[in-house]
Order: sequence, then C-alpha cells, then structure tokens
Amino acid sequence: MSIPGPPEYSLVIPIYNEEDTIPELVRRIGLLLERLDGPAEVILVDDGSSDGSYERMSAARADDPRFKLLRLSRNFGHQIAVTAGLDVAAGNAVIVMDADLQDPPEVALDLAARWRDGYDVVYAVREERHGETQFKRGTAKLFYRLFRRMSDVDMPLDVGDFRLVDRRALDAFRSMRESNRYVRGMFSWIGYRQVGVPFRREERFAGETKYPLRKMLKFATDGIVSFSAYPLRLALKVGFFVSGLSFLLGLVFLISKIAGLYTIPGLASIAVFVAFLGGIQLLLLGIVGEYIARIHDEVKGRPLYLVRDAEGLDPSRVR
Repeated sequence: MSIPGPPEYSLVIPIYNEEDTIPELVRRIGLLLERLDGPAEVILVDDGSSDGSYERMSAARADDPRFKLLRLSRNFGHQIAVTAGLDVAAGNAVIVMDADLQDPPEVALDLAARWRDGYDVVYAVREERHGETQFKRGTAKLFYRLFRRMSDVDMPLDVGDFRLVDRRALDAFRSMRESNRYVRGMFSWIGYRQVGVPFRREERFAGETKYPLRKMLKFATDGIVSFSAYPLRLALKVGFFVSGLSFLLGLVFLISKIAGLYTIPGLASIAVFVAFLGGIQLLLLGIVGEYIARIHDEVKGRPLYLVRDAEGLDPSRVR
C-alpha cells in the first residue's frame, strides 16, 4: 500500500540487537497504523546490530512498504540513532519510541490527540515502571530530580524519549548538531507548547537491556554536562571551601605553636591533609576535563553518524 504525498505521522524507532522483539513490534505497530487519524510511515533505524535484526526489518518492509529502513555504518548509540531517524522523517508529526515495547505503541494515539489540541511537543510521563530493578528505578528517580535542580532547562520528571514532536519543533531540534546528545533535554530546551501524557511502562518484551550501568552513567553525565554549568560552579565553591579550611587550620596551628598549647608530634596529620587536597584537586580537574572533552568533540566537526543503507526513504533526506 503506497502513501500518496507526505505522511501525517512518522514513527521513529531505533533498533539495536532486537531480533526477538521485532516480529511483535511490527505486529503492534501495524495495528497502530490502522488506528491513527492519518497516513503514516515507520522508520526503523538499525544502529549497527550484530544479530539478525536487519534481516527481520527487511522482511517487515517487504510485507508493508510503510516500513522504511535506515542502517547506520556502526553502533553510534541510542541518542544518535534517534537523531538519524528524526533527520529523515517526513511526517507533520514525528513519534519517537523504543523497540523493546516498554513504550506501548498504543500510547501514540493519546500523544496524537494532544497534538491535535495544538501542542508542539507531547511527551509520555512514566507513572509506573514495570520489569525494572529497584536499583534502576531508584537511581532514575534520583537522577531526574537532581538534574532538574542543577539544569537551567525546565526538564519534566520521569520522562524519556517517548514523545510526539510537531514539524516546527522538529526543525528547531534538527538545527542543533552537538555531538554528545541528550535528546530529551534538547526537546525541553527548544520550548514551544509542551504537555505530558501519563502511561504505564511495560516490561521488556524480550532480550536484555541495552543500558547497563556503564552506559547509564555516561548518559547521565552527557545530560548534566550538556545542560548545566552547576558542576563547574560546584568545583569553584569546593575550591574556596578547601582553601578557607586550609587557611583556618594553618591559623590554628600557628596560634597553638605560639601559645605553647601543643606541638605536632609527626607528619601523619599533614600527610592526610595533603592527600585530601590532592584528591579534591583531581576531582575538580576531572570535572573541568569533562567539559573540555566535549569542546574537543565539537571542534572536530565530525558527522554525527554515517549511513550504510537506506530503503524507502527520500534520498534528499538521507545525510
């Protein structure tokens, strides 16, 4: 079935090693397409999968040409894969969702309804998070609240990348080409009219999470460094505090020596204090280094991603 003219909706779904989930994903997306109030395309972005994901994606396209494929040259990461899909999306409204079915595709109907009410960005708010460990739920809750306090951007709580974006807001997003991307923060930064839709996050349909602790920490660091100078200001405050403390301790030792109250019996206290100062200095250098590393990434000016294959997409949209 061909779609005359540009679609009303584009669904962008990044995929990385999800061969066991794709058949169910395609089935539910197919049902969703029949319920949307306008023609739609589905852009499946293969982020360098090493399993049979791309073959199953190709099979889905063979059965339904509304499924379009974008295959990146290697694994660039989830946020870059989302960006690649958004770059080629042709719809007046674009819906971003994950492939693991933790974001129920049917919620897109609620997002579309709020878009019809005149909102430019409609984000899905996680009221419940099933199938996740207590540690992950707790750390996610803590991070979102800390990030909101630290950031200069009004970031809604418990919101991921699952959202609908109007073409006007999407064009604003696409003008931002920074290398270390925190997509949900970028959409908060652009402003426009935004509203949330609550939903219940489901368990992963199959396979393992693609965000282990190491990637979660990097993701959190990218978000904080990209949207807040608070760590740098904190480093300055810590520097002033430690310097003031050192001055006061030196003054106490001097007064004690002059008054003959006591003498320092050895170097143990000095060694501990010097080690403490050294640790603080290394910590502050590390914070500054994170910002400098991101400046270095931007100065290199490399493309965000490279495309290996594209099927069913307008060549003028494929970078």
